[in-house]
Amino acid sequence: MAQPFLKKDDDHDDEADYSPFLGIEKGAVLQEARVFNDHQLDPRRCSQVITKLLYLLNQGETFTKVEATEVFFAVTKLFQSRDLGLRRMVYVIIKELSPSADEVIIVTSSLMKDMTSKTDMYRANAIRVLCRITDGTLLTQIERYLKQAIVDKNPVVASAALVSGIHLLQTNPEIVKRWSNEVQEAVQSRAALVQFHALALLHQIRQNDRLAVNKLVSSLTKGSVRSPLAQCLLIRYTSQVIRESASNTQTGDRPFYDFLEGCLRHKAEMVIFEAARAITELNGVTSRELTPAITVLQLFLSSTKPVLRFAAVRTLNKVAMTHPIAVINCNIDMESLISDQNRSIATLAITTLLKTGNESSVDRLMKQITTFMSDIADEFKIVVIEAIRSLCLKFPLKHRSLMNFLSNILREEGGFEYKKAIVDSIVILIRDIPEAKESGLLHLCEFIEDCEFTYLSTQILHFLGIEGPKTSDPSKYIRYIYNRVHLENATVRAGAVSTLAKFGAMVDSLKPRIFVLLRRCLFDTDDEVRDRATLYLNTLGTDGAVVETGEDVKEFLFGSLDIPLVNLERSLKNYEPSEESFDINSVPKEVKIQPLAEKKAPGKKPTGLGGPPPGPPSTIDAYEKLLLSIPEFANFGKLFKSSAPVELTEAETEYAVNVVKHIFDGHVVFQYNCTNTIPEQLLENVTVIVDASEAEEFAEVASKPLRSLPYDSPGQTFVAFEKPEGVPAVGKFSNMLRFIVKEVDPSTGEAEDDGVEDEYQLEELEVVAADYMLKVGVSNFRNAWESMGPDCERVDEYGLGPRENLAEAVNAVINLLGMQPCEGTEVVPSNSRSHTCLLSGVYIGNVKVLVRLQFGIDGPKDVAMKLAVRSEDEAVSDVIHEIVASG
Repeated sequence: MAQPFLKKDDDHDDEADYSPFLGIEKGAVLQEARVFNDHQLDPRRCSQVITKLLYLLNQGETFTKVEATEVFFAVTKLFQSRDLGLRRMVYVIIKELSPSADEVIIVTSSLMKDMTSKTDMYRANAIRVLCRITDGTLLTQIERYLKQAIVDKNPVVASAALVSGIHLLQTNPEIVKRWSNEVQEAVQSRAALVQFHALALLHQIRQNDRLAVNKLVSSLTKGSVRSPLAQCLLIRYTSQVIRESASNTQTGDRPFYDFLEGCLRHKAEMVIFEAARAITELNGVTSRELTPAITVLQLFLSSTKPVLRFAAVRTLNKVAMTHPIAVINCNIDMESLISDQNRSIATLAITTLLKTGNESSVDRLMKQITTFMSDIADEFKIVVIEAIRSLCLKFPLKHRSLMNFLSNILREEGGFEYKKAIVDSIVILIRDIPEAKESGLLHLCEFIEDCEFTYLSTQILHFLGIEGPKTSDPSKYIRYIYNRVHLENATVRAGAVSTLAKFGAMVDSLKPRIFVLLRRCLFDTDDEVRDRATLYLNTLGTDGAVVETGEDVKEFLFGSLDIPLVNLERSLKNYEPSEESFDINSVPKEVKIQPLAEKKAPGKKPTGLGGPPPGPPSTIDAYEKLLLSIPEFANFGKLFKSSAPVELTEAETEYAVNVVKHIFDGHVVFQYNCTNTIPEQLLENVTVIVDASEAEEFAEVASKPLRSLPYDSPGQTFVAFEKPEGVPAVGKFSNMLRFIVKEVDPSTGEAEDDGVEDEYQLEELEVVAADYMLKVGVSNFRNAWESMGPDCERVDEYGLGPRENLAEAVNAVINLLGMQPCEGTEVVPSNSRSHTCLLSGVYIGNVKVLVRLQFGIDGPKDVAMKLAVRSEDEAVSDVIHEIVASG
């Protein structure tokens, strides 16, 4: 009985019933493959069997060596048939079976015969198969045919040869590079696909030669490309050339911009969009350059094609992050997309409007968002939530309606990431908008009453313990917290006990009530909960009287651990029990920071409840052991800091040298890591001659040469300088690598007895103020700032001169001071005219330092900065100001 017709959107649970391959087995199909050996071939039957074999291969079924060989030999007999459909299936199965080198020979003659056939379909497919299964030796034999195929009049054959060239370029680049003339001729082809494939191959051949790519783009932008696909490729290559030339050009003119703007008037929509996208992604694009691209994207917003609407709104969404004012003209068109049937388009439209909208449009937007939030997936909801958070920070007066919206969706169903994004947003709004604190905390309290995620419950309890006691009526939060002790799992109960203790420590009037609640926790079934309750009862005082809590207790409960946990764990493991107790001050405080390229990109969401991710284990222990093992440096005292390696040679030079700066109170040791990259040489008595004439406060006191430096075996040589103790002395050092070079016999590996003294100039090295500062974060900057007190505070204002934007100014000051940004404040929102950045660190002599930087744009591009410093030593606060003043 025939199956009834089904609508496209109809649900059908048993789709497997309709599969023609249901229940096929490898053994049965291999039996069927015997039809390949019949004297009278049945093309239809053979094609069906090959289809089943291809299905098994694509489902991950493995064939043994014997099975694969038998199938391959049987398939080769099908070349006898002249049926076009069967021949195409034969080509596909040979490619999928990937025969070994000794088997390829059997089918090569048949494929080469097809490659020179008069049937174009045979030629095109034979070229693809041959290039897939042959090695370099056979490729040289058929190279002549491939060159002819590239310029063949039939576009199918030419495209097959060009695509094969793109694949072969990965394995046999030398052979493919010899086809440049033919490929260049194919670029002028009238066939759209041939021109597209030829341009792709020609660019890949020349991609490592910047000048050649420049010439290619220059010649083709004059109008010889007809294919829309090839034109899109050319636009991408042009964008690449513009990016690479941006750093070299001295004038304001941008090369090839006119070509990109001209493409906006092309008749093909894909070319128009590609050009618009390329213009919006140019580095430092101006409003004048953006205008024509924004105009065509605005036209696409009202297109009848969903793909064009999606492409346009996604591009405008990205532009809104950096140039929101440029996108404002599209707001009316985007508002109509909020009700678009495609939820992806609607989400992007909403988030773009949130980035570009003004204060008066917020309420209208929130009503529109509410109607469609339930229809979209969690990942889209997270995007909307992040946009709402940014909008609330932009317009703090609207915090009430935005906070209510966040609390309403927090009560709805959703996954962990979605709920975490909402909670993080509420936390950030509480921290940055004081008026939102009390309502935000109550929303979080209501959420944990019915929260199914342990992680979120514990993080919210921790946050309540920090912010709750500072509110006007802390007692109203106690009920929500104590409910967790009765109704939750052990992890959440333990977190609730800690939060109760913080309320008891900070709010003296609540202490008797807190004591009653903590005593009840002593009978909990979980060890951790009981232990915490016992600890806090003894710490706060067992009588529960209404007395002021001591500063040492508050420091214990609220103080941040300024030691990386990784370092503490390693120090505890290395500690050997003895009469001396473990000294926590002996734990290294240095945190190995990620390289600049791996830092958080601008625009990434700031940290909410979760703190920064833990860095990789510090290498300071290894450096300290190494330096202590050298007698000349043993009396320098405790190592304060080791810098990241600084390269003193360019990549791929004959000798690779980098230096690590080791900072002590009264000394600086330079560790030069050297590598010999010449196999025929052995270096002996390797030293670095350091000229400190531009570093007057430093005096060389010791050096340790490297006895021998064989090929590709790294070694170290050291130079130590004395400096005034506790002073951030700075200076520039010139470096010359001096050594005795001996020739090495490649056959025996033995070096000659006699050597020649030689020198190699290295790059200059600087010791800067940031070298005397450890990057040490604090978990709660506000508490740390208040606990430091104003006694050693120094405040002053500075002009930083003209800057491209605030982000550049913030990064410059962070790099100058070498301190750790806190709470994600190193990220500057796009187009901000003011910003506050919080920094923390430990200055040489183990002095804690906190810095609050307030930036503002003064005039067209001039940046002004207010610098407030608090530290444990007023002299250090003055030093920080001196560093900024001289920087």
